[in-house]
Amino acid sequence: MLYLKSLEPASSDTDMLVIPVCEDAELHDHPLLSSMVARIQKLHEFKGAKGDEVILYDPPGAKTHRVIFTGLGPAAGADREVIRAAVGRVVKQALQKKLRNIAVVVPSLDLPGIATDAVIESLLEGAALANHRIAAYKTDKDSRPLKRIDVLVPPETARACGKMSNQVREICQGSLMARDWVNMPANDKTPTSLSRSIAGRARSAGLQVKTFGRKELQKGKFGAIIAVSAASRNAPAMVELVHAPKGVQKTVVIVGKGVTFDSGGLNLKTSKTLNMMKADMAGAAAAAAALLAIARLKPKLRVVGIVPLVENMLSGSATRPGDIIRAYSGKTVEIGNTDAEGRLILADAIAYAVARHKPDFLIDVATLTGACVMALGEGMAGLFSNNEPLAAAILQSAEKTHERCWRMPLPEDYKDQLKSELADINNMPATRWGGAITAALFLKEFIGQTPWAHIDIAGPAYRKNGSDYCGPGGTGFGVRLLCDLMAQLE
Repeated sequence: MLYLKSLEPASSDTDMLVIPVCEDAELHDHPLLSSMVARIQKLHEFKGAKGDEVILYDPPGAKTHRVIFTGLGPAAGADREVIRAAVGRVVKQALQKKLRNIAVVVPSLDLPGIATDAVIESLLEGAALANHRIAAYKTDKDSRPLKRIDVLVPPETARACGKMSNQVREICQGSLMARDWVNMPANDKTPTSLSRSIAGRARSAGLQVKTFGRKELQKGKFGAIIAVSAASRNAPAMVELVHAPKGVQKTVVIVGKGVTFDSGGLNLKTSKTLNMMKADMAGAAAAAAALLAIARLKPKLRVVGIVPLVENMLSGSATRPGDIIRAYSGKTVEIGNTDAEGRLILADAIAYAVARHKPDFLIDVATLTGACVMALGEGMAGLFSNNEPLAAAILQSAEKTHERCWRMPLPEDYKDQLKSELADINNMPATRWGGAITAALFLKEFIGQTPWAHIDIAGPAYRKNGSDYCGPGGTGFGVRLLCDLMAQLE
């Protein structure tokens, strides 16, 4: 599907040739490309600005029938994300035109501030992430992704970056898998069915897999997971995935929140938000999909994925506000609000991960709070951590992948808001303010001394309108960030 190819651009027999253009700098020294760029820049509608696009049909000297020029804006501002977005827009056009293949020409002249390998990686990522169709529930099956995307480079570059296309393909396939899981309707992804889907794919990828059903969770005293799932006729589940190469010492655990549908429980959500609640397992999707990619990338780390899966529903057996439950760690939790359920299942999964795997680092990923969306909007995740090197590494990966995170505080005095007169802790703070912080502080109670980071992805996990390289729905946020982070932590 995605290939680095050493080929003369004029010889590319493709449905569409893609030429990136800057508004203030030459990017191509090939005579044919230079002459075509000079020609189209005389058109008033194309100056090479970000978002500019124009198509030439049957250009003299080229084998292809279409050449599309896509603007990157000023050369000084052409960073990784600008390049991803430009290629993503072109791929979306190709999908609308029902083309089968395209070829993207890598600039032969340097862009300031970005290395050639980063340009190539960004072109590959934008193309792979945009080449995605949500068609499982459509009766019209004519909507298909592109069969082939070639990124054209000189022979020496193809040799030097030969492994890059495979690596980008594996990571981006993980992002697309996470999108598909998030977009799947809740009636098709009960905790049990989603656990089977994850486990089956994980075994095929070579991961060690352990699954937990209701009986195993009850026997293991996962009291918080059992409490959240108590009202649903669909049993809870948990999946444990392990990538364990020989001879490695360091262990990293990734925990993903998996509420396959969140009604809010007896603290019922409003109708305005209920139709989005199939996406409340985006953290689980990111964790599981990242492990699938990691299994193929083979970092020299022991990486463990823990994915708790529940459905938060209403019935006569529902957990009630005021109930007190005993979590896996042994701590008692007073239920202040049944809609603060994600932190409960994460608490059990985190405590289990710490006790079972004794990780060097633990990262949890969760659509945890609306408060984080209020603070940072829909384009950025909140990052909370008790470990400076880990937080710095996550921020570096977030910058590189544009899966952006903003470091948030963990003030100890805010923990007083979680006090309970009857139990060890309350799952709901005494005030509505600072909800993303108090949710993170709740999780911190189950970490012990483990270096830990919590990434609240409630904002960027789902987009109603899509983006340049992502359609409407699940974004797969977190997969690329986590894969890049594992490379840093090796």
